[in-house]
Amino acid sequence: MQDYELMYVLTPELDEAGVETASERVSTVITSRGGEVENADVWGRRRLAYPIENHLEGVYTVLRLKLDSKNIPQIERYLELNESVIRHLLIRPNS
Repeated sequence: MQDYELMYVLTPELDEAGVETASERVSTVITSRGGEVENADVWGRRRLAYPIENHLEGVYTVLRLKLDSKNIPQIERYLELNESVIRHLLIRPNS
């Protein structure tokens, strides 16, 4: 298992309960694939640098997680198909 960092931006149309539900679903997908979420940091609603799907704002969340590299494609596929997620980035930090 390797360390990864996942940042995703949720659509601003979600209320607090919707954001919490969407975040739980992302964490559930990660843990169901054998990963573990070490830290979840919700940054909240922020202005986007450029419009994405006609949205000027988004709800940012950063997860630090441990994951086997063979499970990355399934997680990224889930994030791409999830309509609540308008952008995501999964990286392996240098530290």
